[in-house]
Amino acid sequence: MKFKNYLIMFITLMVVWLLLNNSVAKEIVLVGLGLSLVLPFLFCGKCDLFNHFKVTPKALIYTILYFFVFIRELVKANWDVVKRVISPKLPINPGIVEVKTVLKSKIGRIILANSITLTPGTLTLEMVDDTLFIHWIDVQSTDIEGASNAIVRTFEKYLEEMYG
Repeated sequence: MKFKNYLIMFITLMVVWLLLNNSVAKEIVLVGLGLSLVLPFLFCGKCDLFNHFKVTPKALIYTILYFFVFIRELVKANWDVVKRVISPKLPINPGIVEVKTVLKSKIGRIILANSITLTPGTLTLEMVDDTLFIHWIDVQSTDIEGASNAIVRTFEKYLEEMYG
């Protein structure tokens, strides 16, 4: 296992552990350290998920920007769904669309698929290489390029800088 993959997995597990426990008591931290040290060895022996993870100042800035962009898109999508629920006369045009991504790394594609799924009104159904199949509450474009521009591009430019 590459040290970088192990280190990223260790840090991620430790941060998640501390956030879930909402405590920095000695016992909590020690159990978290133990689990965070052992689990990457058990489950990430041939892990290559983080190979494209860039540790640069620019990637860090884009990570922070991505967080704000995601929150903005989340609020917009929630507002859109709320309007459709409150006003049933608003038209909906549900369907499944195919979108393409330029992201090359697995982790970038996974984060993209999860970001799409977490925004209300869209749900990633399947991911095959650079193609994602998305259920969209209001299909605005059925062609691949139009759907990709509407759903993927906002997240993609940040993820591409972060993960390639």
